[in-house]
Amino acid sequence: MMNPLLNPVRTHAAPDELPQLDLASPHLHAERDLTDVFRHLRDEDPVYWHPERDDRPGFWVVSRYQDVARIFRDNKRFTSERGNVLETLLGGGDSAGGKMLAVTDGDRHKALRNIMLKAFSPKALSVIVDSVRRAADRLVSAAVESGECDFAGDVAARIPLGAVCDLLGVPESDRADVLSLTSAALSSDHEDGTPADAFEAKNEILLYFAGLAAERRDTPHNDVVSLLAASEIDGEHLDDVEVMLNCYSLILGGDETSRLSMIGGARALMEQPEQWKALKSGDVTVESAVEEVLRWTTPALHAGRTAEEDVEVEGRTIRRGDIVTIWNSSANFDERVFTEPGVFDLARKPNKHLTFAYGPHFCLGAYLARMEIGAVLDGCRRMAARMEPAGPAKAIYSNFLSGLSTQPVRFEPEPDFVPAGS
Repeated sequence: MMNPLLNPVRTHAAPDELPQLDLASPHLHAERDLTDVFRHLRDEDPVYWHPERDDRPGFWVVSRYQDVARIFRDNKRFTSERGNVLETLLGGGDSAGGKMLAVTDGDRHKALRNIMLKAFSPKALSVIVDSVRRAADRLVSAAVESGECDFAGDVAARIPLGAVCDLLGVPESDRADVLSLTSAALSSDHEDGTPADAFEAKNEILLYFAGLAAERRDTPHNDVVSLLAASEIDGEHLDDVEVMLNCYSLILGGDETSRLSMIGGARALMEQPEQWKALKSGDVTVESAVEEVLRWTTPALHAGRTAEEDVEVEGRTIRRGDIVTIWNSSANFDERVFTEPGVFDLARKPNKHLTFAYGPHFCLGAYLARMEIGAVLDGCRRMAARMEPAGPAKAIYSNFLSGLSTQPVRFEPEPDFVPAGS
């Protein structure tokens, strides 16, 4: 029988409930299991029209892997410049369009991406990756030594935030506040979180980086903020708004995806002890395990686009101006691509998941995220003989992100365990 401490209370949603389900509701994703609904959509209605609700426009829901990948790749007919998540698309558009990399297409997207790639190559990230490995060992060691921790707050929350703050040159004294803001901006730990709370957190992040950008123009450092502040496109420097928005995007994307994957990975290893044994024994590599954790957890539920022209997909006509949502959380479990997708298999090959998107908007931080998750898995593999739940997990509330805000874990150390720093 499944340990109840591993399972936040989520009830299964049935396909016949689909007309009443609101995929834009954070409560739906936190409280209901949509596995059967998305399987039904993939099989019977892969391009589904989600009706308007509460004065919000309707939108298309694309659920099959091949269609999701095709739309990710096609930024001419499906633009991100009017928003790339449900919140902004349903709210009338994204004011950062054409300025922030994630919501910019065409030549300016290429130019801006080329600037930022300088900071995200494996060579450029080598010092930060070394720091990530040391931090992961230190945090996992402390958790194993203490015997019990909240894996979400004590381990997973600290590693990706530290790495992206290193990239951006965020002072140590500011990092706890930055973590709190990033968590509140895209999700809530509480069912009564409001859009106003998220809006306030986003504004505070933007104001913080506006100040940092102004400071770095006058006194440049060796960080991404200074890189952006000093860069030009078509002979003109990026303005303060562009610098601020792209820092905002990096801090959110660089923290949330890795953190939620780590938490979900720990949970999956406790749910599937045979996979934990395979990881510890070396029957599967850490690298292979990372890919399955990324597929299994799929922290970003969806991406959003707007059709630039009439397009036919799976026999349905998407009209120019229609909102289109592509669901990674469905595509990564598509039976047409993955054998037994409902099985957590650390040895899965091939494993071409879409967790980092695909095409022009493939995640800049994918290499760093893989290194972060791998460092945590490796630390657990080497130091802990056993992991088990120490209390109930708690789901986040978001219509964009999926994962847990708390995951208490109890550790049994390896017989030869020596705490880091001893």
